Amino acid sequence: MAQKIAGRSRADVAEDIPREGLTGALRRGSVKKNVAAIHVSGKLTLLQRKLSNVLLLNAYDHLISRPKHSIDARTLCLMIGYNSNDMETLKASLRSLAETVAEWDMLDQKGRQEWGVSSLLSYAKLSGGVCEYAYSPALAEKLHDPKVFALINLNIQRRFTSGHALALYENCFRFVRTGSTGWWPIDLFRRLMGVEDSAYYESFKQLNAKIIKPAVAEVNKTSNILLTPDFRKMGRVVTEIRFLIKENPQLAMFEIDDGEGSRSSPVYLRLIALGVGDRLARQWIAEHGEPYVTEKLDYVVGQGAVASPVRYLSAALRDDYGAPAAPEPSPEVVEAAARRQAAAEAQAKAEAEREAAVAAERRERAERMARVRAVAEARNPTQRDADRRLFLRQLDGDLEREDFARHGWASALNARAIFAFWEDLEPGIFDRVA
Repeated sequence: MAQKIAGRSRADVAEDIPREGLTGALRRGSVKKNVAAIHVSGKLTLLQRKLSNVLLLNAYDHLISRPKHSIDARTLCLMIGYNSNDMETLKASLRSLAETVAEWDMLDQKGRQEWGVSSLLSYAKLSGGVCEYAYSPALAEKLHDPKVFALINLNIQRRFTSGHALALYENCFRFVRTGSTGWWPIDLFRRLMGVEDSAYYESFKQLNAKIIKPAVAEVNKTSNILLTPDFRKMGRVVTEIRFLIKENPQLAMFEIDDGEGSRSSPVYLRLIALGVGDRLARQWIAEHGEPYVTEKLDYVVGQGAVASPVRYLSAALRDDYGAPAAPEPSPEVVEAAARRQAAAEAQAKAEAEREAAVAAERRERAERMARVRAVAEARNPTQRDADRRLFLRQLDGDLEREDFARHGWASALNARAIFAFWEDLEPGIFDRVA
């Protein structure tokens, strides 16, 4: 599933280039022109995108000083809002991150253009209930740059139900102080949403109805920003899109203080002494409040020596350890909770099955395309020219003919027509394709 989106940042347009896949937005009033643009595939699923953000959050304080990082696997599932014990889904998501390409195109400290590419994770493994992983040294250096990384609020992240909506949020949030993303070409927006290979979304009508409007609606309902899409046309064709951004006053409670305030509090110092990372400590204080975190710290310390204090504290914060015992739930409540759990697990399984089906469909399509190219190239020049002219006569629309003229038999827009054409021309051409 290795996919990439080409970064094309330049110093004079860095403000308009989103950093796809990073965990949040730059918290400052203006964007300097030497800010790096790091892109990863927009095709990450919602679970994979959340997982990528949490892994970066966990590793951030030691990205440069440590070659590898680790986190308790169940704590990891907790932080991404995934409560299932199905480790196979977690394995599949980690595998996808290791196969996903991150690419940057930026100015270095001396003002020289620097391009680089790396897998998003250099490796990941699960052993003894612990997830161990690493970034390549070059990517770790870029991610550790404070101009590139800003903490995404995990409390907000867990509320998203759509991968497209979370991708849109991540790309827009960094511009909250400037009020606008700047203009993005529609082709770039399709790549950021992970639909650049879909002929269906070549139509702006479908892109707007199925991607833009639902994603904007979920961001506005779920997050701490409000988005308004704006379109630029050439004639009657939409060529560029931007998003006007303002803070959502109804969800301002989710804002995280990324300054020095929380670091001076006694509870922060206790968390650090326990082994909690800087950003996770501030995350917990922001989400739960100092009194609640202090209460759970006291509870954990009162339990004596435990195998994993940080994991135990995470569970205490989540499940309110030490609180007065709640009344025994009624059978109806227990049954309702079981139904909700079953529905959540069924949804996670269905998402995994849909991803597998999409991946299989893409593999089959790629194999068919490769078979067409091989057969077409084996024909003599006269036959090849006749094949192209015959196929062109079968295309009805100017857009389809233009795409075929540009891409030939690799035209994604005409894939179905190409397969039907060659099936008629060479019966059985696809018999060996799974």
